[in-house]
Amino acid sequence: MDAFKPVEITLPWDVPEGPKVSARLIFTAEQGGMVWRSNFNGKEWKPALAVAGLIPEADDDGKYESAREHGMHALRHFYASALLDAGENIKAVSESMGHADPALTLRVYAHLMPDSRERARRAIDTVFQRLSQEDHGPQTAQC
Repeated sequence: MDAFKPVEITLPWDVPEGPKVSARLIFTAEQGGMVWRSNFNGKEWKPALAVAGLIPEADDDGKYESAREHGMHALRHFYASALLDAGENIKAVSESMGHADPALTLRVYAHLMPDSRERARRAIDTVFQRLSQEDHGPQTAQC
């Protein structure tokens, strides 16, 4: 960020006619404005995926295979799934994703949430161990 200072951009929020909101962007287009997903996907993201061997090279017209899972939007899914896998709560993930409602986040990402049965068992075991130690002192193995 020292070499490439964030650029303040003011755009309508939520809908094209929405109130204008200013934000400092770390990543900007060559012209200094916001990065458009469609431009970034075709000019930066998909060529990088092709060089890495993750998708086929562009066809003779310079077009890449169209697949949502290969687009920049996949980074959002990666981010959300990493937060959920780390145990972040759904409300915090929803806010990070800019969703208006945690229910939307649940509908989109519930299948990515780790199975919490084992975590729930450990939590209850911890409570009972703490209560047992308070009542009887630390347990020691008897030979």
